[in-house]
Amino acid sequence: MTSSLRYKSRIPIKTDESIEEKQYVGFATLPNQVHRKSVKKGFDFTLMVAGESGMGKSTLVNSLFLTDLYKDRKLLNAEERINQTVEIIKHTVDIEEKGVKLKLTIVDTPGFGDAVNNNQCWKPITDYIDQQFEQYFRDESGLNRKNIQDNRVHCCLYFIPPFGHGLRPVDVEFMRALHEKVNVVPLIAKADCLTPNEIKKLKDRIREEIEKFGIKVYQFPECDSDEDEEFKQMDKELKECTPFAVIGSNTVVEARGQRVRGRLYPWGIVEVENQSHCDFVKLRNMLIRSHMHDLKDVTCDVHYENYRAQCIQEMTRCVCVFEKDARDAEQDAATDARERSVTADSAQSWYYSDTSCTRPELQSDFAAALNATQNK
Repeated sequence: MTSSLRYKSRIPIKTDESIEEKQYVGFATLPNQVHRKSVKKGFDFTLMVAGESGMGKSTLVNSLFLTDLYKDRKLLNAEERINQTVEIIKHTVDIEEKGVKLKLTIVDTPGFGDAVNNNQCWKPITDYIDQQFEQYFRDESGLNRKNIQDNRVHCCLYFIPPFGHGLRPVDVEFMRALHEKVNVVPLIAKADCLTPNEIKKLKDRIREEIEKFGIKVYQFPECDSDEDEEFKQMDKELKECTPFAVIGSNTVVEARGQRVRGRLYPWGIVEVENQSHCDFVKLRNMLIRSHMHDLKDVTCDVHYENYRAQCIQEMTRCVCVFEKDARDAEQDAATDARERSVTADSAQSWYYSDTSCTRPELQSDFAAALNATQNK
């Protein structure tokens, strides 16, 4: 009786919970694993800002990321700006928000568009972008690929002056020089200089000219069918809003009993984060909250892949030319060897066939000449 009870106690009792556990494999936790690994590693993002001096580039960047990247900046006077050439300045800062670390690199381009003659003023900028592609390609092709630093430019904010009637020639040439290398996002700077009606007309004019001149600005990806309606609506508003009309401010003012970031004028207050005043919030949502990862994907999968394909094609062409030159040299050497062999054989046959060579005084001279021919 006792043995029977012991035997029965070893039989597992199947419940609904144990059946569910057996049917659960566990790969549904992969997103959590990727999330933990990504958060632990941290993220990096490189943003380039380009435009004339005085367009509010530094102020906008500080407003976007709630930091001061230009503490030690020295403002140039008019004479110094005239003599200044386009240079590249990098500012890197580590930002942490709710346990998520971001290594932010801002690439500034002081001197762009400030000269009297702006011919090829974008060349240092395109060279810098290519240099980052080249460095990443070298690191990726090397033996130690564990800790590759990604310094490729993921996005370029281009500031368009609000004072004109559309794009200037330098704006068109700059964006066309960069649109195959980086994600270009055009902005209308200092939008508080314009009325809402003027902003709408300027946006329409810029969109028409972008299409007319074949400029490839950053295109927002299409929403998936399973996206929630709130995200779809936000994506639709972003597409309709470009180019973004922006205002930047590092000053906190009081408006309607609240302290907000804005600009104080004699006629009132312009609030940076008020969507009825400017597109700052939409730009921040696009750049940081919704499309930062897509900007990096397009940089890696489109712009860098195009550069990488060009490098591989050039390397393949050089190898083919080298192999062809080697084959030609080998064929030339073989031809020379055959010619020397034929010359030696002809001379030797003449030596033995000509009766004059039987004379002792000629045999030694001819033998020396024959040996010299064969030794070449």
